[in-house]
Amino acid sequence: MAHTEIGLCSDIAKGGMKKFNIDGKSILVFHLEDGVYATQAKCPHLNMPLEKGRIKGNCILQCKFHRAEFNIKTGEVEKWANFPPIIVQVLNVIKSEKKLKTYKCHVEENKISIET
Repeated sequence: MAHTEIGLCSDIAKGGMKKFNIDGKSILVFHLEDGVYATQAKCPHLNMPLEKGRIKGNCILQCKFHRAEFNIKTGEVEKWANFPPIIVQVLNVIKSEKKLKTYKCHVEENKISIET
């Protein structure tokens, strides 16, 4: 596994996120109260950009487009896409529930590196 240094913790506001392109992968990096975390940048539902979403509570990322919710720390699905209701029922037959890919983050002397 390669480690890629992406910047400083102070480059990402606490409670915020920032998108990076690392080794051809779009990755979202989150600076939460208890540390730095990283996930894939596209929603596994319909590949919409998760950087347009919002962080709920301390560690839940909600996709802006279809309201799927994911645990930022584990990638686990907290709530699968539920909007628009009728269309989602059809899409969910084709595109079943899938967790986010997560990446290990390391912080040393305020510098963030991602393991890809």
